[in-house]
Amino acid sequence: MEQRFKNILEMLVKYQTESPPARNTDPLQDEIQQILEEIGFEIQRIPLYKNDSVINATLRGKDPTAPKLILNGHIDVAQVGESSEWTYPPFQLTEVDEYLYGRGVADMKGGMAALLYVLERLHSEQLQPLGDIIVQSVVGEEVGEAGTKTACEHAPQADLGIVLDTSEQMAQGQGGVVTGWITVSSRETIHDGARLNMIHAGGGIYGASAIEKMTKVIQSLNELERHWAVTKSYPGMPAGSTTINPAVIEGGRHPAFVADQCNLWVTVHYLPDENHEEVIAEVESHLNKMAEADVWLRNNPLQYDWGGTSMIEDKNEVFPSFTLPIDHPGYHLLKESHEKVLNQPLQSNMSSTVTDGGWLEFFGIPTILYGPGELKEAHSVDEKIKVTELEQFAEVLTQFLKEWYKHPKKG
Repeated sequence: MEQRFKNILEMLVKYQTESPPARNTDPLQDEIQQILEEIGFEIQRIPLYKNDSVINATLRGKDPTAPKLILNGHIDVAQVGESSEWTYPPFQLTEVDEYLYGRGVADMKGGMAALLYVLERLHSEQLQPLGDIIVQSVVGEEVGEAGTKTACEHAPQADLGIVLDTSEQMAQGQGGVVTGWITVSSRETIHDGARLNMIHAGGGIYGASAIEKMTKVIQSLNELERHWAVTKSYPGMPAGSTTINPAVIEGGRHPAFVADQCNLWVTVHYLPDENHEEVIAEVESHLNKMAEADVWLRNNPLQYDWGGTSMIEDKNEVFPSFTLPIDHPGYHLLKESHEKVLNQPLQSNMSSTVTDGGWLEFFGIPTILYGPGELKEAHSVDEKIKVTELEQFAEVLTQFLKEWYKHPKKG
């Protein structure tokens, strides 16, 4: 591995950009901004949260009307946990045999290091693109903080986006994820001693336990999940990928009262050709029909709070889905570059996890997930990546960008 390449990765890893807790990435973004400015990029720095910001960096092309390319990556990393469990220091790049160890080397500081290294090489060769090249260095991906959404809100419309996140150098699309809170709430609070009057004939109290009513919600979600499993499908996605997970439940206030409120936190997975707004509407419609058939819920409507901009700030998130644009000329160029360097066909499929790539397609940008690193290494103790994999990825990126610089592709 070239020493400069290794030095960039070493610099990225040493910054402790764990998320959560987050609010710690600006010092690293300062370093990235300096690197990009030195090779001719114009910097737009957009605050996200305190001590967290995103970068849109643009290398102006010769022709303002030529197709534009976005290269996207996040610099926040998963929590380390107990560092004593690590064989090697998590924030110190360590090379052992054929591997590099350190938090983020696979997810996804390895991909970012390769990008910065390749862009420096192209600059040293005095190559100027025909169309704009836009680098998005974002944060918040690990906790659904939509740094890429913010970057796209401030970036020009591009003709292709490549997300350099963990994909084992396969070209991938992905399904989507949205989380939400479903609330059952009573208009009145009933004492435990009055429960007998609430549940027996002639008791005279029209009431219900929010916890008990929530069991009907969970049962209804289970039925919808099973229905989706047999009626929804997408090439490359395992059957039953459209899951509805009742992940967290909170309810009641004290044993002396009948529960007057219950909140259910759900995680909903959907297909690459669906969007979260349609899926949310489908879930709500299903639950509202169930509630209308219930003598108490029809007068105490279910309440919903979906999505959000931060798992930390509002305990909700959205990761939009995206399809793989296999007919886009940029996809074919990436395929050719990959096969030229690795001497083997480019595999394409659907990722089993989620990345920020869906936000690019949400803004109308055809998107490819293509990056180094094995998914099993992401978030793991002693996270590692093969040196040769990083070198090969950097060479594919070099081949791709050299051709794109000369002949940018419009879909």
